[in-house]
Amino acid sequence: MAYLLNPARFYQLDNIFVKAASEMLNSLLPNYNQNQNKKNRPQQTVVYQRLKEFQKHKQQLHSLCSEIYQIVALSTERDLLPNTLISEVAKVSEKIQSQKFRVAVVGEFSQGKSTLLNALLGEEIQPVREIPCSSTVTVLKYGEQKRVICRYKNGNEIEISLAEYLEKSTISESAALGDMSQELAHSEIESIFFEHPDLELCKSGVEIVDSPGLNEHPDRKIITQKLIKDTDAVIFVTNASRSLTPGERELLQSLKLQLNGNQINLPADNLFVLVNFLDLVRSEKDRQQIRRSLENFVFGEKPIIASESRLHFISAQAALDATLEDKENEYLTYFYNFTKSIENFLTVERGVVAIQQFVTKINSLISEAIKGLEQAEKVLDGKVYLPEEAKQKILEKIEEASEGDVKILSTTEKLKDKSIKKAAEAWDKWTEELSDRLSEKINEWDSEHSPLWDKEKVIKDYAEGFTNSLSVELENWGNTEVKKIVVNNLQILSKEVCQNLEVVRINLQEVDEQINSNLNDQFNLAIENIKADGLDINSVIKLEEYDDNGGALWEGLQLGGLTAGALFMFTGLGVLPIIIAGGAVALISSFFGIGGDKEKADMKIKQQVYNLGFQKFQESSEEILDKVCDNIAEVFYTQFKSVSTVIEQAILLYENLLEQQDKVHKETQSQLQVEKAFISTKQQQLKQIQNRLEIILTQIIESK
Repeated sequence: MAYLLNPARFYQLDNIFVKAASEMLNSLLPNYNQNQNKKNRPQQTVVYQRLKEFQKHKQQLHSLCSEIYQIVALSTERDLLPNTLISEVAKVSEKIQSQKFRVAVVGEFSQGKSTLLNALLGEEIQPVREIPCSSTVTVLKYGEQKRVICRYKNGNEIEISLAEYLEKSTISESAALGDMSQELAHSEIESIFFEHPDLELCKSGVEIVDSPGLNEHPDRKIITQKLIKDTDAVIFVTNASRSLTPGERELLQSLKLQLNGNQINLPADNLFVLVNFLDLVRSEKDRQQIRRSLENFVFGEKPIIASESRLHFISAQAALDATLEDKENEYLTYFYNFTKSIENFLTVERGVVAIQQFVTKINSLISEAIKGLEQAEKVLDGKVYLPEEAKQKILEKIEEASEGDVKILSTTEKLKDKSIKKAAEAWDKWTEELSDRLSEKINEWDSEHSPLWDKEKVIKDYAEGFTNSLSVELENWGNTEVKKIVVNNLQILSKEVCQNLEVVRINLQEVDEQINSNLNDQFNLAIENIKADGLDINSVIKLEEYDDNGGALWEGLQLGGLTAGALFMFTGLGVLPIIIAGGAVALISSFFGIGGDKEKADMKIKQQVYNLGFQKFQESSEEILDKVCDNIAEVFYTQFKSVSTVIEQAILLYENLLEQQDKVHKETQSQLQVEKAFISTKQQQLKQIQNRLEIILTQIIESK
């Protein structure tokens, strides 16, 4: 009986049947939900052993960083190393400690996403209802105690109770059974963070992002972009009891392109397709047919996913029931296969790479510290000696480097202002021609609903069509006009940067040749370790590696803020929700009296949607341009910050050398011997840490 009345079987019918099935099931099985809630949670059956091993290795790296930090801190206090090195070690240590795997769960409403999360976590955390319920992005993560943080779109964060969480993360039943778009559009909540101390998956270093159903969400494109940002894996959930809908196929294609960098012929390596409700498909023949259909789509000529390990058929509810009841069944086995696949991907395909990057970074910092200590030892031994004339020249070189820094800042400001002015002019010209281009695309908008009987659904479809058309136009403008303007001026800046940094390098080499120091070696190591907001300094100075159109430079800068979806995010303003929330009712009421002419009704809806959409865009046009200009400014300041940090490093190397020389003159012979013994000890400790790093890396690679 429970199977026959399972509301998921009525998914393709009207919501009234879903609600009726739900109410009948509750009345026939009154004790079912109560018994579910009364179950005591047994020992966790899903054990994420490989993730735990990865966390252990990560903690080992963090401990080694702490040892390096202590060595560098003590050496800096004695003026043996420049003080920038200690901050670099602290940054790496913080990155290791904060590293988390992030997994996003996406799909349309009523696909069992929340039940899947409960099964992954081994506990009924996410609210589950037979009708669509998740209303906002929820992040499940580890915390020392249970607490829920609600982040609003205005930036405010408030801790709320569990009861409030269940209320805020759930769509009202009236909206779920009707049109959810208006409730979603009016929501002031950006995301909810649920921290929990006992969730096995989260304790193993994984954050789970639960999305609202994307088929009904007015901000679908924006939500999707936010979900996949900094995400290690994306799980797309669909329903085994029916074929992929056109909307699901479109969403899968979109996810693939966003995840793999718009490579249309290649799959997305970190996209998983999870087919839920397998228990509702009783016939083995039907199951095989469903599998073949899915495989033909996801492994087709232009594949969506990378391998068979990315496609799984499960029943999240049956697996969760088995977990809570501490029983084995075929669905729990299917679920284990899925979790092992995810775990293997995170630890082997993502985790090992992360560990290797951390080890490389730590080794580079150790090499920089050893080089610095070698120079300090030479100074103490008298092998590096600064006569008064050499000191004066170093002071002059410090002044020259500072002047170069100021000059680059001035050039950065001028080129930034020039780029913003040109972008504003290009924007004005583009917006003047935009109306004609958009109006030509009206006929491309499509809806499967009748303009006579389902006006609101038709309006929503055409509003999305308008948004997509506008997004394409914005994308094209950003990747042509803005790209050309920004890249041209960045190349001018890059030439000046190259000239100034070459002067800095030559000056360091001159000092090394004169007094037998290793300033240039330390400088080269420092450049390898310096990052500014994720942008390597080499991308600023190696101009010759970019093509004539600046394509590589444009990609390297990661100017995501200049793409259409991000422009809407920056303004906090999406055209689609504005049309739905602000004008849908007025539009619908204006269509009464049209009569039975379907073609006229359809065209009038398109025109009304276009008029309202373009009006809203014009109202937000200045705000969007301001965000574009802010983005351009940030790009230039990021470049300057990279260069300025490098120049500062050269200055600190000079200053540290002068301090070491002064120290030699002030200390007694016995004090100098103590310092030399200290240096020798710290060098040995650093080399021992390097050996331990290699052991950790070998263990990780062998465990693959």
